[in-house]
Amino acid sequence: MLLGLSAIWGSSFMFIKVGVRQLEPSTLVAGRLLLAALTLVAIVVARTPLRAAIAQIRAHIGPFLFVALLNSVVPFWLLAWGETRIDSGLAALLQACAPLFTALLAVFFFRAERVSGQRLLGVLVGFGGVALLVGAVPSGSVLGALAVVLTGFCYAASSLAGGRYLTSVPPATIAFGTTTIAAAISLPFGLAQLPGSVPGWKVIGSVVALGVVGLGVAYVLYFALITGAGASRTILVTYLVPPMALFYGATVLDEKLKLSDLAGLALILLGVTLGTGVVQSRRRPQPTEQPA
Repeated sequence: MLLGLSAIWGSSFMFIKVGVRQLEPSTLVAGRLLLAALTLVAIVVARTPLRAAIAQIRAHIGPFLFVALLNSVVPFWLLAWGETRIDSGLAALLQACAPLFTALLAVFFFRAERVSGQRLLGVLVGFGGVALLVGAVPSGSVLGALAVVLTGFCYAASSLAGGRYLTSVPPATIAFGTTTIAAAISLPFGLAQLPGSVPGWKVIGSVVALGVVGLGVAYVLYFALITGAGASRTILVTYLVPPMALFYGATVLDEKLKLSDLAGLALILLGVTLGTGVVQSRRRPQPTEQPA
C-alpha cells in the first residue's frame, strides 16, 4: 500500500506537467478537485451516513475551511503554476520539504513541541537542500521553484490544524469535506479560464487521473495506512514520492536528471529524517501517535 500510494502521488507531478500544457492552473485545479469530490462522495456514503458527515462538517466549518484552503486550493494552484516553469521531478523534490515546515510550525500548534538539537540540525540541513535546488534552476524559473516550496508550508500548516481541531472527525469525512469545500471555491476561477477549444485526450486523462486516482483513491490508501500501520510509518511516503516523480519525469517526459537534483534530494531527506525525529522515534517508541 505504501508503494502504491507513493507511485500514485509520484505520478501526480507528471500529470500536472501534462495538464498545464493546455489548461490554466486554476482550471486544472478546479477539474481535479471536482472529480475528487465526486469520488469521495461515493467513499463516504459507503462508510458513513451522508447526513452525519455533513453535520460534522457544519459543526467544524472554520477548521474545514482553513484546511481546504491550505491543503488543496492554494497549494494545488501554486504547484500547477510552478510546473509551468520547472520540471515535474524538481517540483517533487522541492515539495519534499513539507515535513521540515511541519517541524517548525508545530511549536505554534502544540506547546510541547520544540525544535532544538538534532531536530534543528535536520531542519537546517533540509532547507540547505532546498536552497541548493532553487539556486540551481535558471533565473527565470526561481519564482516557480519558490511557489512549489510554499506548497510545503501550506501542507504543513493544514496538517497541523487538522491534527489539532479535527481529531474527533472520521478521516474519510475530513477528506470529503475539505475536498468538497475546496472544489466549490476553485470552480468559479476554473470556469472563468476555460480554454477556447477542447483539450487533447492526454490533458483530459491527466485531469481525471489527478482527481479520481491522485486524490480519491490515494486518500483511501493514505488513511488506511494511518489507521493500519500508524502515522510514523506512513510518513515514509515522503521518502518514496520524490524518486518516483523523478523516474516518471525522466522516462515519460524526458526530463534531464542533474547532479544537483540528487544532492538536493539527499540533503532534504536527511533533513526530514533528523528534523521530524524519525531516528529518535525508532530508538524510543512513542506510547501514542498523533493523527496526521
